[in-house]
Amino acid sequence: MTLRSKFILTTILLYSAMGVLAWQLLTYNKWLFVASEVLILVSLIFTGSLYASFVRPLNLIAAGVESIRDRDFSIKFMETGQKEVDQLIHVYNQMMDELREQRVTQTEKHFLLERLIEASPSGIILLDTYDRVAGVNPAAALLLQASGKEVVGKPLDALPSHWGASLGKLPKDEQRVIRPNGIETYRCRKIRFLDRGYHRYFILVEELTQELLEKERNAYEKLIRMMSHEINNSIGAVNSILHSFSYFSPQLNEDTRPDFDEALQVCITRNQNLAGFMANFANVVRIPPPVKQPTDLHQLLHSIHRLMLPSFERKQVQWEWDLAPQVPDICMDVQQMEQVLINVVKNALEATEPGGWVKVQTSASPPQLDIKDNGKPITPEIQEKLFSPFFSTKTNGQGIGLTMIREILLHHHFPFSLQSGADGLTTFHIAFTEATAVAALH
Repeated sequence: MTLRSKFILTTILLYSAMGVLAWQLLTYNKWLFVASEVLILVSLIFTGSLYASFVRPLNLIAAGVESIRDRDFSIKFMETGQKEVDQLIHVYNQMMDELREQRVTQTEKHFLLERLIEASPSGIILLDTYDRVAGVNPAAALLLQASGKEVVGKPLDALPSHWGASLGKLPKDEQRVIRPNGIETYRCRKIRFLDRGYHRYFILVEELTQELLEKERNAYEKLIRMMSHEINNSIGAVNSILHSFSYFSPQLNEDTRPDFDEALQVCITRNQNLAGFMANFANVVRIPPPVKQPTDLHQLLHSIHRLMLPSFERKQVQWEWDLAPQVPDICMDVQQMEQVLINVVKNALEATEPGGWVKVQTSASPPQLDIKDNGKPITPEIQEKLFSPFFSTKTNGQGIGLTMIREILLHHHFPFSLQSGADGLTTFHIAFTEATAVAALH
């Protein structure tokens, strides 16, 4: 029963009792009965006024509660002239003003936060309480190469490409640097925040590729120059001494002269090999800016085929073609790109067992080149270290071939990748932009 109903019921019972008592006075004293009826009438009028004064605040409170429940903070009440009610109205109106101001502030902050998240160059992946994707910003969608609708609701380990394996194992409240394809480098952090009393997480993905490449390049350039300077100085002096020793050979007896000449030649040869070894590293540092000119890609590939064909025949590996009918000329430095393609084909040949094949495939729109082989696939562990200076899977490898390839292609601004697909085939992909091809035609 409501307070209003209780008040009305109490008033009815009270006036019913008073009416019965007044009726008893009628038999006792008529004038006293009239006086009591007048008194009851006056009190009834007063009770009605009191009821109106009592019910109005209740109506105001009910209306205020309803507006708060509906989150409508625009409703305000006018003063009634009653001190107690006006105090209540003043407090309510003040509360509504504060709530409305807080809502506007929160809305503005929320809107600003959404704009900042959308404009952020870093990828942001919002997670729900079950570590499933609840939302992604445009930068994250670009990194994942998938729209928000395609990934929302998925667990982290189900994200496309390499991201599922990398982000699925990311520890909470920690950061990790990942290099999924050996080229791009990302710093990933799983950060906790409080949302309506619950702990939730989001993943911040920042690209560090250019920054780390620059630091890496400066570091190994400085190292190679210092090593090259010191070793070349020593090699020059040692070579001079070794050649001086050769003048003493005729003075030796016939029994010791052959051993002396052989030992001396071994030392000279080894010294020359060491000089060539350091020259290979120094050449990576000294790669000049590309001098680009329009080049027929297919003609360049055929010249490399003629050069590499004896090596393919010796290893019994088949060279296969899948060329587009016509590819527009590409602006490139022919000598540098020739070195790139020779190294790529050589690596594919070395990874392929006898009886296997290496396929050279081109497409015209947009101009692209794929060099595929059915050799041993690249493992995820090796994938992360590809294109790192001095890293090689070969026993006697120097680890400069892919580094040189990376530097030349980056200078040409040709996007590239090297990875093994689900079919087990390994593909080196080079994309020649439309703008580059069109420029070549003009």
